[in-house]
Amino acid sequence: MKHFIVVITGASGSAYGMRLVEQLLVSGAEVTLIFTRTGAEVSAYELGFRLPESGARDAVMRFLEVRPDLPLRVIPNDDLFDAVASGSSPVDGMIVCPASMGFVGSVASGLASDLAERAADVMLKERRPLVLVPRETPLNLIHLRNLTALAEAGAIILPAMPAFYTRPESLDDMVNFVVGKALDVLGVEHELFPRWRE
Repeated sequence: MKHFIVVITGASGSAYGMRLVEQLLVSGAEVTLIFTRTGAEVSAYELGFRLPESGARDAVMRFLEVRPDLPLRVIPNDDLFDAVASGSSPVDGMIVCPASMGFVGSVASGLASDLAERAADVMLKERRPLVLVPRETPLNLIHLRNLTALAEAGAIILPAMPAFYTRPESLDDMVNFVVGKALDVLGVEHELFPRWRE
């Protein structure tokens, strides 16, 4: 069974991260989910999903409306003793969705000051897939330099840019396109959007 880490940071676009968790779980993957403090606050504001202090896993499963037996772990961001903080933990990839520019800057600087940053640092040092889905516009020069540094270190930069050739009819269609592109780079099969000319 494949194991992926999903981090939801404080950038706008919590719907992307939650849909990604849902799709990874239904694909048969194990998911370790980490919310940054601001990521949890933005999820509450944008989606009405409030991450409880206890019972976080069950709350996420209910929100996603998926089977309760699917392999999801929800880990506090201050738990630096969790397995994903170590390169010896077998993880197939990590997706930061959405990725705030603050998070991008911290990882580009190698700070590793919390579990999410440390897990991203582990992905880079172990040469495992790290996918960052920035949701910011416009980008200033500091943002661009941090994203470039991460791309040079091996990360995949996948901006949250919905396409229109799929002729989206709803907000869900636009979310699905971005999430589908993230799944594509991870090699996870999905049917979230029609392929070009199919």
